[in-house]
This record gives sequence, structure tokens and C-alpha cells, in this order.
Amino acid sequence: VQLQASGGGSAQTGGSLRLSCAASGSTDSGSILDRTTIGWFRQAPGKEREGVSCITRGDGGGRTYYAASVKGRFTISRDRAKNTVYLQMNSLKPEDTAVYFCAASHVSVIASTWSTSTYYGYWGQGTQVTVSS
Repeated sequence: VQLQASGGGSAQTGGSLRLSCAASGSTDSGSILDRTTIGWFRQAPGKEREGVSCITRGDGGGRTYYAASVKGRFTISRDRAKNTVYLQMNSLKPEDTAVYFCAASHVSVIASTWSTSTYYGYWGQGTQVTVSS
């Protein structure tokens, strides 16, 4: 699975950005997202990588998970036809400044595991998000 993240940039406090993660590389029929959980992680300078949000695999809506720090401000969604997962980020804060990565997992994740980076075997390149006060 190959992942291409895009949509980063600069915003002011209270602003919005939308990140996209396009998945490709599967030769199986149907959407890659039916078989692949997609997570968003971020890493700020001098800090460890942390899970931001996740949407699980499946041909239904997929379960969603959020870090407490972004819940209510960020929304993850997916377009199965486009094999793309989106992260809508609203009410941005300076502490949201980081490099954001999307990652893919063929392993089932649950509430206690979705934010563990080792569950994800495929990673896209990062996209920088900078929020100024």
C-alpha cells in the first residue's frame, strides 16, 4: 500500500485545514479502504509521534477514533470510491503545529490500540501543518 498525504499548510488560530491521504497499490477488487485502517499521526519538534485519529477498515462507515486533544475539532472521513481519507481540522491551535503522517494497517484496531504506531505497517510522507497565534 502506498500513501500520499497532502493538504498541509499554514493557518491562524481558529482556522481550518483539510488533510487528504490517498491510498493506492492494491490489485484486489473493491476499495482499498475496505481492507485497510487509516490513521493520522503527528509529530511536533522535540516530541514523540502521537495518534490523532483513525478510521477503521470495512465496507460500512468505519469506526472512528480521536485523540482527546482533537476531539470535537477534527473530523476524519473517507471516500471509498477515491480510496482517500480526509482529516478536517477546525478550530486550530498553535499546539496542533506538527508534521502530520497518514498510516495504513491491515490489522484490526480497537479503542486501546488505534493510536499505537507499531500497528501500522505502511506510512506516507509527512505534511507540515503550522498554526500561528
